[in-house]
Amino acid sequence: MLIEKTILSLDYCQEKYIDKESYALYNYLCCLGVIEMKWSLQELKKHKETQIVLDELFDLADSIKQREPDILAIEPLEVKGFLEVNTADYFVHVTVQGKMTLPSSRSLLPVEIPVDLTIDEIYMTSEQLSTKPEHISDEDILILDSDQIDLARAVEDHLLLSIPLQVLTEEEKEETELPKGKDWEIISEDSFEERKQQQEKNTIDPRLAKLSELFQENGEDK
Repeated sequence: MLIEKTILSLDYCQEKYIDKESYALYNYLCCLGVIEMKWSLQELKKHKETQIVLDELFDLADSIKQREPDILAIEPLEVKGFLEVNTADYFVHVTVQGKMTLPSSRSLLPVEIPVDLTIDEIYMTSEQLSTKPEHISDEDILILDSDQIDLARAVEDHLLLSIPLQVLTEEEKEETELPKGKDWEIISEDSFEERKQQQEKNTIDPRLAKLSELFQENGEDK
């Protein structure tokens, strides 16, 4: 049995003087339900050839930390967009904005990182895939392996892929001298490449070394 849930939008809350930080708690305490960002295909049949508009705050802190323990904190994300239910496919377009906290790659100090994602995805069942238009590439399609669309998982996947390889505090970004100690040092990627190229230049092919010795011996004989 499907239970209809009433969720207050962020715009409505702001109009009623409920600040953004209190929005998720307000919905919870008022027993208005929690946004799960999941829809069964059976439920989506009610919205055929229409759009489900999304304008909500989505809290994925618990689930995302299980997948990536290095995430120290993440605030409820503002998700805006739509899920379009078509006969041929299910099209999702959403923007995701917020902030998360990661450890510095250098000092492990907490660093707040902005989240600003745009997600466009096409979902199809096996039946829809068999009749898809030729101009749509298979690489652009996500095949549904269950009877539901899980947008929460999609948001998590894109969020994890967006995590930068290097995270630095503002002070660390301005530092020109990198930390070093006895028998170790941290160098930039550019410095690493320069040293690597220099090392390759200084490394002589053993065959060329023997050839050089032969030339030297011939010169001495003369």
